[in-house]
This record gives sequence, C-alpha cells and structure tokens, in this order.
Amino acid sequence: MTSPVGFTLMQLRYFLVAAEAGSMTAASAELHIAQSAVSAAVQKLERDLRVQLFIRRRGQGLTLTPAGERLQQQARELLARALEVEGEARGSGGSLSGPVRVGCFVTLAPYYLPALFSECTRRYPGIEIDVMEAEAEQLLQSLRAGRIDFALTYDLGLSTDLELSGETIARAPAYAIVPADHPLAGRGSVELTELAGEPLVLLDLPYSRDYFRAMVAATGTAPDVRYRTQSYETVRSLVAQGLGYSVLNQRPATSQTYGGGEVAELELRDGHPPLEVKLAYVEGITQAARTRAVMELLRRLTPGRAAGGERGSLPG
Repeated sequence: MTSPVGFTLMQLRYFLVAAEAGSMTAASAELHIAQSAVSAAVQKLERDLRVQLFIRRRGQGLTLTPAGERLQQQARELLARALEVEGEARGSGGSLSGPVRVGCFVTLAPYYLPALFSECTRRYPGIEIDVMEAEAEQLLQSLRAGRIDFALTYDLGLSTDLELSGETIARAPAYAIVPADHPLAGRGSVELTELAGEPLVLLDLPYSRDYFRAMVAATGTAPDVRYRTQSYETVRSLVAQGLGYSVLNQRPATSQTYGGGEVAELELRDGHPPLEVKLAYVEGITQAARTRAVMELLRRLTPGRAAGGERGSLPG
C-alpha cells in the first residue's frame, strides 16, 4: 500500500502564488484569503517536506531558495496534472481548457501568433493562450524559471543549453533587402559580397546582431553598421529610405513598409545555413495536455515554412 502524501494541493497552490507574487501579503490579496492562512499553509508545507522554500527578509519580500525553485516547477506540473485528472473524472477530458503560457521570439510573433490564436479559438475555445514576446535570452531564462510552458524561437543560444530541448518546426533562410530603386533590386539574387561595402542597417537584438554581423564578416569585410534598431519594421523602413541594406529571415507579405517606402528582396547565393525555428522546452518535463495541443497546432500551422520560409500566410 502506498504511503499517504503529507502535503496538499492547496498548500502547493498557495506556495506557487506566494512565489509568483513575491510576498505573503500580495498572495493573500490574489487568493482572497487572510495572509495568516497563506503563511500557515506555506510553513506547514516546509515542515512536511523538511526544507526551507523561502528566504524571508523584512521589507524585501520573499526569495526562493534552491529547494523552492525546484519545487516551483514540480508544483506547476503536479497541479496541471491534477486538473487533467479532474477533467477526465468528470467526463470532460476531451474538452481542453485552462491557460497555456507561450514565449515567442519578438520578430516571429506577427507571422505565427495570429494563425495560432485563430486555430486554437476554433478547436479549443477553453484554452487561454498567454504570450510573452521577447528576445532569445529572455525566453530561455523564462523557460528555466518556469514562467512559460514552451517557447517559439530561433536556435540562438538554445543548442548549447543542457537544460533545454528544441524541436525544429521550420527553417528560415537569410535574405537581403535593399531600396526598391537600388541598382541590384531587379537581380533577384546576389552574393553578400556585392553588398558588403555598403552601410548595414542592423537588427540589433541579442544573438541576432552577432548572427548578422558574422554573416557579413564571413565575406572578408568588416560590416559598416551605420544604423541599428531593435524593431524589425524600422529596419525595413530605414532601408526603404535608401540608408543602407539589411539581412533578415522572416518575409512579410508585402514589400511596402510602415513609412510608405518599398524594399526589394534578394536571395543570397553564399550558402549561409538558414535559421531554425524551434519549439523549445525544459528537458524531461511532462507537459499538460492543453500545452501539448497548442504545440501540435504550431507544428501543423507551419509545414510550408520548413521548406524555406515562403512569403505569405500560414496554412490552416
């Protein structure tokens, strides 16, 4: 006979809310119960598990101990599984519901999220997708901390992280953009050496900047970074104004820019490997059924892009 567990799901829930809120006072307000009830539940959980979960400093709130950080991720999994068990027991296992926390690389969001939201609303109206848009390192940190369930991101820094796994769902070849009236605009394709002597408008995001600068440096010339911005569309608008060229991966459905200008796209013949678009997640974590369903939607919504990042909307 299995020995009974000493803690309760309610204690785990109170612990998780306190960990996210950073204080017992904020947790009690979120849970709509007395602060003493939250504190008592967490203290009993610590006694039952024989570990200290928080470092408590007067006036500075709560800080998770290493044991608390481990329990935070395990408690999320356990509570998610408990909700699935409850749904199946009530005969609602086929109707997925609840929150799914998705991280998305900021420049990928316009291309993938609208189709994902639309398809998820149609198939699983009970699922609530909560998105965090960020650059690669922020997404990886959020995965490790358990703030998101999985991330849609480029393979920038992911392959060297032993805690995380990544599944390739698409490949996005690099291409160059130049002003529509550029002498090479009608060529259709170029070698990067033909542009390397001109000013470079850099998409200045962590990892991304190194990727683009290394690509230009591989031509044997130092990139002349004249302008830099963290905005994908600002890059396109600057190029359209004749201020330089740029190298990007995702392709908008139009050559027009927000500022009213126009760019021309040029395939690169240099043989640069494409960036891989990946579903990234923590190694060894069992995802909730609703999370797996959202991940499967992303796999199904991107079959055409795996062949080369075609322009246009995602297939339904």
